[in-house]
Amino acid sequence: MSIDYRRIYRDHARDYESLVAAEDREGNILDALQSIGQFRGAQVLEVGVGTGRITRLLAPHVARIHGCDNARGMLSVARAQLPPRDIGRVTLSLADARALPLSNGWADVGVAGWVFGHFTEWSEATWRAEIGRAIGEMERTVRPEGTIIILETLGTGTTDPGPPTPVLAAYYRWLEQERGFSWLNIRTDYEFPSISQAIARIRFFFGDELAARVKHRRVPEWTGVWSKRGTLTGTSRVKHPTRV
Repeated sequence: MSIDYRRIYRDHARDYESLVAAEDREGNILDALQSIGQFRGAQVLEVGVGTGRITRLLAPHVARIHGCDNARGMLSVARAQLPPRDIGRVTLSLADARALPLSNGWADVGVAGWVFGHFTEWSEATWRAEIGRAIGEMERTVRPEGTIIILETLGTGTTDPGPPTPVLAAYYRWLEQERGFSWLNIRTDYEFPSISQAIARIRFFFGDELAARVKHRRVPEWTGVWSKRGTLTGTSRVKHPTRV
């Protein structure tokens, strides 16, 4: 069954938030991000904010976040979920990842979580060009010595990490071999209040086949984290992410 992710992002933002709120129960995402980029006192660009999960993780540690998404419903939930203490540090705007509303070099760090991979489905014949445009916009808006970080899935409900589809595998190779990104993987399991909720939420976003395999409240999830520094100056690839 093909999942209409555009419809989910447009019309079912609250259901989506109920899913992602259950992910990364051990808090590995923030640790991974902080091991790669220097966020304290930074200006951060976030592409594909969704319902603001990464925004809320980073906001207490930064000077400012400008987050963009092309789905009004997702941004509405993201705004409603912001803790009062962080509202003054966060700006959210409706924008396409390929045309960001920020000036050159505005950000110290740029983060894109689970967004560019959709181009491999939505623009099957031209995904390299479309993702290239989006990464180019990140490179333009992040200062020359800054850091870009891209998060994508490495599998749901699996015991080992790996690209879920051949085209995602091609995309991930392209990030590393053609765009100069380094890579690591982290475990970001879902944990739901009950098995019935686990099945319902997994079915909502991943479909019947995966939902039928859910037997526990905790559902394995793997996340790939790709990063590079010196994005506007064309610095060479490094083997392991390091602090800026």
